[in-house]
Parts: sequence; structure tokens; C-alpha cells
Amino acid sequence: MELTPFAKAVVMAVGAVAPAIAIGMIGSKAMESIGRNPEAAGKILVPMLLSCAFAEAIAIYALVIAFSI
Repeated sequence: MELTPFAKAVVMAVGAVAPAIAIGMIGSKAMESIGRNPEAAGKILVPMLLSCAFAEAIAIYALVIAFSI
């Protein structure tokens, strides 16, 4: 029995769930901050987008690892 498909599935599952949770938390905290202080929306937007990009990069790394298995 070959475990390669199972390994790919596990890598992609963990690699997709963790960034999804991180992006959800980043977005919710950013919206909460903007709701408390609407004038700070411009200062919050760029760090929020950068954080989302870094979290999404983890999912891309997981995809690369799954393809290399």
C-alpha cells in the first residue's frame, strides 16, 4: 500500500486550514480595529494585507511540498 496520496492530502489539509484560520483572524481583528477607530483605516490596511500575504505564502509552500512528495 502506497502512502504518498495520503501524505499529499495531509500536507494540503494542514497547509490550507492553518492559513485560512490565520487570514480569518487577521481580517476580524482589522475590522474590529477599524470599527473602534475609523480614522486609522489607512494605517491598518497595509499591515493587514501584508499579513494576509504572508499567511497565504504558507499555503503556497504547502502546495509546493505536496507536489514534491
